[in-house]
Amino acid sequence: MNDITLIVDDDATFNAVLVRAFERRGIPARGVTDAREVAAVARELRPRRVVLDLNIAGVSGLTLIPQLLEIEPGCHIVVLTGYASIATAVDAIKLGAVQYLAKPVEVDAILGAFDEADGTDEGEVDATVSSEPLSVDRLEWEHIQRVLREHDGNISATARALKMHRRTLQRKLAKKPVRS
Repeated sequence: MNDITLIVDDDATFNAVLVRAFERRGIPARGVTDAREVAAVARELRPRRVVLDLNIAGVSGLTLIPQLLEIEPGCHIVVLTGYASIATAVDAIKLGAVQYLAKPVEVDAILGAFDEADGTDEGEVDATVSSEPLSVDRLEWEHIQRVLREHDGNISATARALKMHRRTLQRKLAKKPVRS
């Protein structure tokens, strides 16, 4: 295992920014923007850390987690997404990711997640849960994400299960999730 971080994100600009940010902090990094290249690059580099986008040009980053862990069982994977949901967070952790972070995210938060996974986090972990209930909009978003996951991402099947028109569901999915 090398002390290198593999950055997997189809947004070439964001990918390059993350690679530069890691390298400025003295952490070697390499970016990949195509999901089809991830396994080959991982075999070549045998990375210690992987920053993995949840959606890589239509390919679910969740499908790459088992492959990456098979190639390098000791690597730590942090999943990033612009469309965070509890359902995908649970799936990512169950598959072996060490952390699931919502974009936009600071580089220090990503590094903190890796430090926590390595057991080198000097700070106390805040394990408090908010006593404030989720908003109705957020509950709707979480429910839609759960049903979508149950139907393997099939929009039509999800719309039928939710008794909703497919176009209405597509409009709801196109919006960013409510934060609380």
